[in-house]
Amino acid sequence: MLKILRSQNWGNKQEIAFLKHEFEVVHKIDDPTVVRVFEFNIEGKIGYLVLELFTDLNMKQFMRERGRDRILVNFKKIAQQCFTSLQRLHEQKWVHCDIKPDNFLMNEDSEVKLIDFAIAQKSTRGTLTSMFRKRVRIQGTRSYMSPEQIRGEALDGRTDIYSLGCVFYEFLTGKLPYTGTSPNDLLNNHLRAPIPSAQVHNDNISARLNTLLAGMMAKDPDNRPASMSEVSRQFSTLKRPFKQAPTLDSTDDDSN
Repeated sequence: MLKILRSQNWGNKQEIAFLKHEFEVVHKIDDPTVVRVFEFNIEGKIGYLVLELFTDLNMKQFMRERGRDRILVNFKKIAQQCFTSLQRLHEQKWVHCDIKPDNFLMNEDSEVKLIDFAIAQKSTRGTLTSMFRKRVRIQGTRSYMSPEQIRGEALDGRTDIYSLGCVFYEFLTGKLPYTGTSPNDLLNNHLRAPIPSAQVHNDNISARLNTLLAGMMAKDPDNRPASMSEVSRQFSTLKRPFKQAPTLDSTDDDSN
């Protein structure tokens, strides 16, 4: 499968650089939970990537077209694959920076694949580089951005943990954790509003899962789990993420 620049971007050095960057981020990762990127090439003015073939829906589309109950029924399997994909990325010292349902693909067997590494950044928090790092242009998707990402601060894997917490909140409740009357209001809520309880919108969520989710969405990175592997470990200890096992007719199909 080829990922090719749109014709209006042919010869655009910045757009070509984005493609090359995506290749550099992910080409060393060989895991079924991460889309494989095999080559980066330029033919004349046209830059392109060679990817593994996939035809699955992203998870935002899946929720809208197939219903959120399909995700709840297989939530443990789906969540562990999300953890694995991001753990593999973090092992290479990259932060995805745009974790959202749109950037996970899922097929009918609930097999998940992480995609789109265009704005991934090297992990810099706690390094000498971060001490001299200039404030950068804020990038990401507002509904899922961590407080430190909004502030343009140095990032590490805990940034993706926050965003994944927002994604799981949406999976579990059918609602975004934060909304706003304007883009700036939405960002301000990520920065300052209390962490919402998923149990308010889905009382079938266990107390321990609700606590883990709140920990993932802590405002201060130091109050989140230290790594994606730690999130995975904590999640694996949840014998019952739900009070009662979800069924395919247990939720509405309106998934925001």
